[in-house]
Amino acid sequence: MNIAVIPARGGSKRIPRKNIKPFGGKPMIAWSIEAARDSGCFERIIVSTDDQEIASVSVACGAEVPFLRPANLADDQTGTAAVVRHALQWLQGQGQQVAYVCCLYATAPFVAPDDLRKGLVALQNAPDKHYAFSVTSFAFPIQRAIRMHPQGGVEPFQPECIPLRSQDLEEAYHDAGQFYWGRPEAFLSGISVFARHSIPIVLPRHRVQDIDTPEDWVRAEYLHKAMMMAAEDDAHRNPS
Repeated sequence: MNIAVIPARGGSKRIPRKNIKPFGGKPMIAWSIEAARDSGCFERIIVSTDDQEIASVSVACGAEVPFLRPANLADDQTGTAAVVRHALQWLQGQGQQVAYVCCLYATAPFVAPDDLRKGLVALQNAPDKHYAFSVTSFAFPIQRAIRMHPQGGVEPFQPECIPLRSQDLEEAYHDAGQFYWGRPEAFLSGISVFARHSIPIVLPRHRVQDIDTPEDWVRAEYLHKAMMMAAEDDAHRNPS
C-alpha cells in the first residue's frame, strides 16, 4: 500500500489559516489532495492535522483524516518528518503495511500528478536509495551571492567567484517544497532526506513557489493566473 501524508496544522502565523485559505477558487489544500488523487499513486491520502476545520475541509476535498494529530506534534518546532513518522506508527498500530509513503505539502498548488508518478517510479527503480523529492535550480549563481555588512555596504560570500562568468559556475539546486517520497523505514529511522541516498526530481522554476509569507502568497497567485491563462490559450490553439 502507498500512502500520501499531507501535514496541515492549524497554527500558521505568518499567513493565518493558509492551509485552507482560498487559492485559485478552492481551499489551498485541495490542490495537493487533487494532485495526489489524480496521480493514481495512492491507496490512502491522509491529512495529518490538529485542527477540526482543516479536517472537515480535507474530507470534503477527498482526503481522509483518520486521527487528529496530538498537540506536541503541532507546534512551530515540529518538522514534517516527525509528522510522517507519527502517521506511519498509527497505521502500523492498525495493522496496515506501507510500501512507500509520500510527504506532500498542503501549500503546493503547482504540484503535478505526473511529477508524483515520476518520484514513485524513480524510487521503485533504485533499491539503494531511501528518498525521491522535488528540487529546482536557483535562478542566480549562488557562488556570487552577497551579504549585507553590519558596518554598511556589502561583501561577497565567495569573492573569488565574482569575476567568473555565470556559465563557468556550477549550477545549484534547492528543495522545491512539494513532495518527498520515501521508504517507511527511512522516515521511521529519521534518515535525512538531503544526502546522496536521495533522488532529485527536477522541476522547472516556473512551477515552484514556497508559500511562507504574504509576499510568497501574492507571487503564487500571479504565477497561478499566468499558468491558467497559458492553459486557456493552448486550449484555444489546439481544440480537441
